[in-house]
Amino acid sequence: MRRGLEDESPACRGSALISLELLSRDHPGLVNDVRPRLHELASHDENQAVRRLAILCLDNGSPQRETILILNTLADDDEQDTELRAAARKIAETLRKKGAARR
Repeated sequence: MRRGLEDESPACRGSALISLELLSRDHPGLVNDVRPRLHELASHDENQAVRRLAILCLDNGSPQRETILILNTLADDDEQDTELRAAARKIAETLRKKGAARR
């Protein structure tokens, strides 16, 4: 899966992200293992669909402060795609609530 996330093809990266999202529903550690790459894809990938998929994957991981900050930054950036901003806002809020429930 890591090789797929690093591939130059957006289709390959997208397929790897879909697989990661499905597998991480029962195994959130998978997201935590590749979190830095997901942050990079969500923030800087050239393909908007890949960016949104990376954001969706982050929902299945632990509610880390850095992830929430990145998602909030994307959600507040007027230069970002509307769908990407909405996804980032939704996942940031979900992670924030997860974090609050654990305290």
